[in-house]
Amino acid sequence: MGYSNIKFDDNSKFLVTGAAGFIGSNLVETLCEMGYKVIGLDDFSNGLVSNIDRLKEKYDFEFINGTIEDIEVCREACRGVDYILHQAAWGSVPRSMEMPIKYNKVNVDGTLNMLEAARENNVKRFVYASSSSVYGDNETLPKKVGQEGSVLSPYAMTKKINEYYADLFYKIYNLPTIGLRYFNVFGRYQNPNGNYAAVIPKFVKALIENRDAIIYGDGTQSRDFTYIENVIEANLKACLSDEKSFGRAYNVAYGEKFTINQVLESMCKELNVSFKPKYSNARKGDIKHSLADIDETKNLLGYNPTWNFENGFKETIEWYKNNL
Repeated sequence: MGYSNIKFDDNSKFLVTGAAGFIGSNLVETLCEMGYKVIGLDDFSNGLVSNIDRLKEKYDFEFINGTIEDIEVCREACRGVDYILHQAAWGSVPRSMEMPIKYNKVNVDGTLNMLEAARENNVKRFVYASSSSVYGDNETLPKKVGQEGSVLSPYAMTKKINEYYADLFYKIYNLPTIGLRYFNVFGRYQNPNGNYAAVIPKFVKALIENRDAIIYGDGTQSRDFTYIENVIEANLKACLSDEKSFGRAYNVAYGEKFTINQVLESMCKELNVSFKPKYSNARKGDIKHSLADIDETKNLLGYNPTWNFENGFKETIEWYKNNL
């Protein structure tokens, strides 16, 4: 693993917000496995109780059932914490089109609450989840930090504002902030249920249940799919990065792209089912192509992703076969 040799002080304490979610629960699990003190924060508005129950069965960590919309909850969670991995947010571009006010309350106001609580408690690093959606309508590939276009959804806008606030908190208050622009993360524990589930778990569930896998658009749109292990590595290495990395955002991906048609076709082969996609109308707010330039992430964070799409994809399909 790209983070197997990463070491923190023995008494280091981590706060993971969104701990009941896909990425958050994986981070909690990794940190507990490494032997560090962990606090998880979630209100289960999107995360799963089963994720926390699963973790509680194996590890001794503190869990706070609360929302980042409440500044006092954020303050309580940040007390005595060295590192914050802020994953809590409402995701999904299409859902944000329907609920822009809710997205602003959680993703913008909630993140501002967390930044303020982190500042008050003098944390060593504030690492937060951003998104490739901030690149908006800029069609240039690969996507490079500093070459963003106009955002195409309320979700993307909230992530862009998060980056502005994080940069401001570093410049004004000297809070060491680092943003991670995730590119289509996938892997174990990703929820396949609901109208707004991510494409890979949604496809797997449909195929295993012998249902049509629906592709929005013609399937030629491409994504830089990023396996969860690479995301964990980026979060941990961001916690150890030096001052020249602060106040900025970084692409977190592998640096290769595949079309949605290719992903579904590969999945059909893995599951030994016929390739019969069902196409529907393209969704508003979705970008056409996504491919990350990760040179700056490598240079300034020491990021070195070791899981390419093929290897991560096989691990993920195997996990779903055993857990759906």
